[in-house]
Amino acid sequence: MPNSANAVKQAHAENVLSNEDLLPLVLDLDNTLIRTDLLHETVFAYLKQNPFGLFSLILWMLKGKAHLKQQLAQRVTLQVDDIPLNDSIVAYAQAERAKGRQIVLATAADNLLAIRMAHRFPFIDKTIASDGITNLKGATKARKLADLFPEGFVYAGDSKADLAVWKHAKAGVLVETARGVARDAARLTRIEHVISRPSRLKDWIKEARLHQWAKNALVFVPLMLGGHMLDLSAWASASLAFLALGILASSTYLLNDLWDIADDRRHWSKRNRPLAAGRISIVHALAVMPVAMVVAFAIGALVNPLVVTTLSVYLGLTVAYSMGIKRKPILDAFTLAVLFTLRLVLGIVAVGVMASPWLLVFSMFLFASLSFAKRNTEVQRLTDNGGAGKISGRGYFTTDAPFIMAMGVSSGIGSVLILVLYLTQDALAADFYSDSVWLWLMPAALFLWIGRIWMLSFRGELNDDPVAFAMKDPKSLMLAAGLALGFFLAWIGI
Repeated sequence: MPNSANAVKQAHAENVLSNEDLLPLVLDLDNTLIRTDLLHETVFAYLKQNPFGLFSLILWMLKGKAHLKQQLAQRVTLQVDDIPLNDSIVAYAQAERAKGRQIVLATAADNLLAIRMAHRFPFIDKTIASDGITNLKGATKARKLADLFPEGFVYAGDSKADLAVWKHAKAGVLVETARGVARDAARLTRIEHVISRPSRLKDWIKEARLHQWAKNALVFVPLMLGGHMLDLSAWASASLAFLALGILASSTYLLNDLWDIADDRRHWSKRNRPLAAGRISIVHALAVMPVAMVVAFAIGALVNPLVVTTLSVYLGLTVAYSMGIKRKPILDAFTLAVLFTLRLVLGIVAVGVMASPWLLVFSMFLFASLSFAKRNTEVQRLTDNGGAGKISGRGYFTTDAPFIMAMGVSSGIGSVLILVLYLTQDALAADFYSDSVWLWLMPAALFLWIGRIWMLSFRGELNDDPVAFAMKDPKSLMLAAGLALGFFLAWIGI
């Protein structure tokens, strides 16, 4: 009899679990089913298309958050098909739907956006959302779900606001929740499934584009060409300028990716950037960006006021580039060349050496060529993928490919010519070099490298950024070593 009683209890427990498994699975939307927050997305998109719309946002907010969301949903056209998804919870919901479970989307987002988002998921049976009057969040959402599902429901959420819902749920699914929220949720209900929060350190490192700091090594070029190779104080000043520029550049990458977030999500490779992919939130990016800028200028101020001025020009030009210049053909490549040249100017003012017109003009031609190579690669990618017309977020068309290549190759060869003229006019007579004949290795190496970059670009084998490519390409590194060797041998004299 005891064994029989235990068997009945076990069967009852299994039956309860089975029934609970078939309870409706209710999914939150923001930062749960999708990797972003639709309120943040719509606010940013609205201010981007209407920079003076802040006053309207305040007025709408005074009428309640639900009203604000409704007004934004009516005025902003989000490309909902490009919004990044949390693939883990999508797969889980699909599996549960296959078992016969009802899947419900319950979100504080406005009903207009919620319905559009729900169309992406064929497994969603029902959608409930904010309606312009009621903001369906926290306790309000909990009461709504309790009324709709008196026999109980299972809720999948991510934030502290969802604790009020988990309190009324028969079970919960934790989607990348913070430790404290997960602990509190476990006290309120049974946890059915957990999707762990991954570390975001790698995402921040990727977003900062630390590998792009290699470009800032141009800061040290004036120091070496100015005869300060053995001056420790000059190296210290240039190093601080290098650090300040690196931090400032990383903050501008955040700005650029925020501004281009919609275009990046449609791009073949940029859609994997942390901001576009939703692995870094818009709010966090907006918080980190100004802090990084302040730190950069503080470090620059430790060197001298001219460094701060140069950093300010760099920031202003970068912002202008991100906001609109990047969509202007030819001007975009010219602006990128100026930004590269400003790195040399920063080195000049940091160390206090005389500016060389040859160096600055050479830089303009070389980096204009590399900028056109980057655009040519984008055109090639679009063409190879069967696309045609205008490149998203740029001012070029696929039919511009021959023109882009002509501009890029001619600019690159122009940089070689300028280097040769420098050698024949100034460098060979300079007292700084012990044996200037070795400098002729430099234009030879540069010519071969530019030729390689453009040959690969023409073949479609170059990635988005020629500089980043060169840092990983063995042949490019060998040519760079040859260029450096020519300078070194000329300096020491062999």
